[in-house]
Order: sequence, then C-alpha cells, then structure tokens
Amino acid sequence: MSSRFVIAGTGAARGMALGRARLVQPSQIRVDERPLAESEIEAEVERLRLALQQAREELKTLREKLHGALAREVGEFIDAHNLILDDPELTEGLYALIRKGHYRAGTALKMQRDRLAAAFEAIDDPYFRSRREDIDHVIGRVQAVLNRDTTPAERQIASRVGTLLVGDTIAPAEVAHLTEHGVLGLVTTGGSSLSHSAILARSLRLPMVVGAREALERLTDEDLLLIDGGSGEIVVHPTAQDLARYRQFQREQARSLDQLARFKHAPSQTSDGVHIHLYANAEMPADLAQARACGAEGVGLYRTEFLFLQRRELPDEEEQFTTYRNVVLAMGGAPVTIRTLDLGADKADATGLALAAEPNPALGVRGVRLTLRRPAVFAAQLRAILRASAFGPMRILVPMVTSAQEIRDVRALIQDCARDLRSTGHEIADHYELGAMIEVPAAAIALPALIRHLDFIAIGTNDLTQYLLAADRNNDALGELYDPLHPAVLKLLAQIIATGARANKPVTLCGELAADAHCTPLLLALGLSGFSMHPSSLLEVRQAIAACDRARLRRLAPRLLRAQTRAGIERVLASVG
Repeated sequence: MSSRFVIAGTGAARGMALGRARLVQPSQIRVDERPLAESEIEAEVERLRLALQQAREELKTLREKLHGALAREVGEFIDAHNLILDDPELTEGLYALIRKGHYRAGTALKMQRDRLAAAFEAIDDPYFRSRREDIDHVIGRVQAVLNRDTTPAERQIASRVGTLLVGDTIAPAEVAHLTEHGVLGLVTTGGSSLSHSAILARSLRLPMVVGAREALERLTDEDLLLIDGGSGEIVVHPTAQDLARYRQFQREQARSLDQLARFKHAPSQTSDGVHIHLYANAEMPADLAQARACGAEGVGLYRTEFLFLQRRELPDEEEQFTTYRNVVLAMGGAPVTIRTLDLGADKADATGLALAAEPNPALGVRGVRLTLRRPAVFAAQLRAILRASAFGPMRILVPMVTSAQEIRDVRALIQDCARDLRSTGHEIADHYELGAMIEVPAAAIALPALIRHLDFIAIGTNDLTQYLLAADRNNDALGELYDPLHPAVLKLLAQIIATGARANKPVTLCGELAADAHCTPLLLALGLSGFSMHPSSLLEVRQAIAACDRARLRRLAPRLLRAQTRAGIERVLASVG
C-alpha cells in the first residue's frame, strides 16, 4: 500500500468526506490517435453524432431535475453548454476532421477543444476569456460519453457510493446532481471558494476543496482520500489515526444535527435577550416550504429572474401575479420581500430585454437601470406585485440602485400602477413598502441622502464586496483579493447599518455573508439585526445567534473597525471567547 501524503488546497465547502478518487481530466484525456481507414469513417461520424445527442439528452434531463435556486444558478450554464453543442462551427468542424483528416472522434474533439481554447485565450476581455471553461466542460462531457462503460451495471459501478470527484474545474451543472450519483465530495485544481460551483456545494452541504494544484498530477483513480472542506487538506491513503479523526467528525456531525433540530421552533434571540430577524432567500415552492419548516420570519429576498430565464418569451402580468400571490399565501401571513427583475445584458439578452451587447455586463445596464428603460415590462411586474399584495404583507425591493432619482422614478411608476389597478377594480394593499438593494458603493456612501426615499434597505454583500474591492468574485486569479471581511468592506457595512438605525429604517443583509455562521458574531457586533439567507443555513445561524451576547459584541465594534487586516479582525473576535 502506498504511504500517506497530504495535498494542500483551499476549503470551499465545510465538511469531511472519505472515498475513492475519480479523476476527470478533459484537457488531458488520452485518445486513440490511430488514423481511420476509409471504410471506418462514416461509422465514426455516426458514433460522434450519437455521443453529441446523448450529451444533449443528459443536459436536458439535468435541466428538468433542477428546482429552487439551483434552477436559476445552474440553468444558465446548462443553456450555454447546449448552445455550444448545437453550434455548427463545432459540430461541422468535428465531422470534417473525421472525414477529411481520418481522425477518430476522441482526437477530433481534443483538436477542436485546443483550437477553441486558444481562440478564447486570445480575447482581451477577461469575462469572455473565462468562458473557455464552458468549452472544457462540454468537450469533457462528450468525451465521457464516447468512453463510457456501455452496460447499466458498469455505469452503476462507475458512480458508486464513496466517490470523490477530482478535476481541473467542476461545472455548476455537475455540482447540482452529483449527490444523486454517489459523489460525496469535490476537489478541483483551480477555482475559488466564491465561484458558483462552490456556492452551490455549500448549499448542498457537499464538502469541497479548491485550488489543489497538484491533485491531478499526484492522484490516480481509486486512491483512497480523506478531504476536509474546512481546512482544504486532502489526505491520500489515510492512516488509522486519520480515519479515527474522520469517525470523530461523523459523531460530532450527528450531534450537531440533533442540536440544530432543536432550533427549528426556537426564537432567534441572543443570549442577552435581543431578538434578531431571520428571513429566507427564496425562489421556488421548495424554498418556501423549507423556510417555513425552519421557522423563518418571512422572505427577505424573493428572486423573480427565474420567471424570465425559463423561456424565450416574457411572462405576462397574469402569470407573474399568480406566482407572487402563491408565494404570499405559502408564507401564511409572514412578510414577503419581492425583488424586482435583476438581469444584466449577459442574461437579459436571451429574453430579448437587453438593449445591446455590453463588454462588461456587471457594470452595465442591469437591475433597475434595465427595468426603467423597459417601462412596459417593469409596469407589468409592478402591477402583478401590487395585486399579490392584497393577499398578505408585501415589500418591493429594487436592485442595483445608485441614485435617489432611480427610487423616485420607481415610486412614481408604482403609484401610476396602483391608481390604474384601483380604478379598474383590482384589490391591492393600502400600504406597501419600497426598499433598495445596497450593493453599489456609491449608494452605500450616499445612503444618508438616499434613505429618505426608502422604507427599508437590504445589503447585497456579494456585489458590494466585488465592486468595492474591484475584484470579480468569479475570477479565480483574484480569489485572495475578494474578501468580504476586508477592513474596508466592514467599515462600509458598519456605516450602512448605522445609517439605517439613525433613520429608524430596517436593514437586512442578504448576501453569502449572512449565511456564514462563523461571521454571525461579527455582523452582530456591527449592529446588524436582520439576516436573510438560503433556508438550509437558517438553523445554523440561529444557533450561532443564541450563543452570542450582543451587548458584549457591540462593545467590540470600535476595535473591529480599527483593525487593519483580516487577521486583526479575527483576533478581536477571538478575544470575546
């Protein structure tokens, strides 16, 4: 038996998993380079055609299985992969390589992959250059079909329980269904803990280690691994002592789950008796059911984009009204915050809403900037929301706000819609609240003037952090720079929370930071009293709140804000015991 050794990576999704490695190396796949005989050519073309068709069918099946937040987060990647599979430049180029060059299907795929990857690398724009990963994922899927065991029994063995997937990258579309195929954990040589795949892994409670650069070089299929998604450590050929540590983790995990179950119906209250509002981020009926089961006080962020991304045509007012009404009814009188359409040119283009292609969609016509330029589309959504408000407490949340004028324009449009609805006999609530997502640094800095026009605010830390630090959270090379606990981010969060308190306006934090129980004491120290997160994190955060003395934490705030590094911030928090 080989001796034990350790590969270092970065923890991306907490938890430990024990299993055997299954390596996925689409960029390094071994192919049969022997030339085809003339008599073999058409059979090889047909073999490739069937593999492409099988890959499309697999993506279709996966798309149909997705629900909730996964449908929105993963669906766009699946759609992108389908577009690549349907691209005549790809398919005709492959067939030409087989027919004219006498290459086998696997070799043709590798050649096309290398050619397209080189073309993407030559693009100046880093966003589009990063899309080369999609090419790798698509080619890898087709290669897997070509090389797959043919019998169901063999396929079952290949995906047996106890598998840890190891690859250069893991596509979000793959993360979404890996647990159903016996995959217990993920290891990637690249990626960051803030990628879409890592966020999904955390939601699915699937341990993940990223940035393990030596993994593919040093591992082979069937190696026994113990991965730690907290520390980022990968133990290869674990010893009895390692296995004892894993069994201890399992026992602690079981106890932790038992303890969390006790918090399902417990109040969200600190140890010194301060009530903290816990809301759920939601998108689909399953999210709402889980939110209620975990005792969420309401929905702090209901995303509406999935209605627009599931089809080519825009949803009409009636369809939106039915959806929003059902959300309100499902929450049984608890408040629901509906965020208006938050799409940029990169996603809105598929719906026909985009005004034009943009070189940098993240800083372009997105969120409220887009909806105000599409007043008919925006009015249909606002009318649907207002009609749904007759069935329970409703709040309207506007994304990507930069100026008070945008809020004034939205409020004027809402008032026009409300007058029209009442005049035509529709029942709507007498009162509705209007809030803004604070995710643009300009809005955060100008909040003292902006807040006069708002009834509440929600902080979107994911975008606020990347805009403040000028670090794309999906760019692996900037993983160390994108840090929600950067001192500048904390100072701005404290400023936003304090501004809301002075104006007596509720403040809720809706980003990834809210769902991280390790950050709960820090956020309480800054004065936050409203959290909104994926329902799967509610109990863990409620448990963390119960262990906190808010008054004691609040006294730490000045020291936290004087800290000049993340390490300094962590030392201050550790001092509270």
